[in-house]
Amino acid sequence: MTSAELARPSRKQRVRTLWISDVHLGTRDCQAEHLSHFLKGYHADRIYLVGDIIDGWKLRGGMYWPQAHTNVIRRLLTMSKRGTEVIYVTGNHDEFLRRYSKLILGNIQLVDEAVHVTADGRHLLVIHGDQFDVITRYHRWLAFLGDSAYEFTLTLNRWLNHWRARYGYGYWSLSAYLKHKVKTAVSFISDFEEAIAHECVKRELHGVVCGHIHHAEIRQVGGVEYLNCGDWVESCTALIEHWDGSIELYRLADAQAREAQLKALKVAEPA
Repeated sequence: MTSAELARPSRKQRVRTLWISDVHLGTRDCQAEHLSHFLKGYHADRIYLVGDIIDGWKLRGGMYWPQAHTNVIRRLLTMSKRGTEVIYVTGNHDEFLRRYSKLILGNIQLVDEAVHVTADGRHLLVIHGDQFDVITRYHRWLAFLGDSAYEFTLTLNRWLNHWRARYGYGYWSLSAYLKHKVKTAVSFISDFEEAIAHECVKRELHGVVCGHIHHAEIRQVGGVEYLNCGDWVESCTALIEHWDGSIELYRLADAQAREAQLKALKVAEPA
């Protein structure tokens, strides 16, 4: 079994809602195979694509689109045909789609933001989050420069995990580790969370589901529920709403660890 297959639950699980963001299809660091296997494991009433699903910034510089990226699109279309409502919330890397906001094609909607009502009645703003990033909004040249530096760390990340896989180790994100350790990055994340939480207070909403900063999280910020999907570039995370309204943070690394434990237990069982 490959590490990508370990991302998939053993049975297709029915859930109320899925949220994924920052897939960055069209880039070499997109973990498309992991995402496809994850999606195959769930039947959801609704899935939110919370921005930066397609990386328009990278596609401007040349086409990189392997079969694995097409498979993600096909999987989402299949889910839509089978009854899942697909809501595509645009982000800054796929901002070229914002001119088509409010477009509805069958079971697929294209929007700039949405409000999701959970099974237990909480109202959550669903928005990519670039609107609350000062650099992205007002200093686009810095955003492009930062994107290039980030891409370099992802290249290191890709090579590191290539060798980890060869020696039987699970996925680990170097770039996510550095983000947690660098003081300025930690400060940026905190400022972002506070800004987006303040917007929820203004709108009298219970919380927010967002992406953008590639930092998955569920916690209380400024009196509101803050939920970040993370990404499918470095950390491979998603949010899952169950039928009672509770929301779970899925991490590929945790799923791989659980699968490894189960395999070890089966090997240890007497014949």
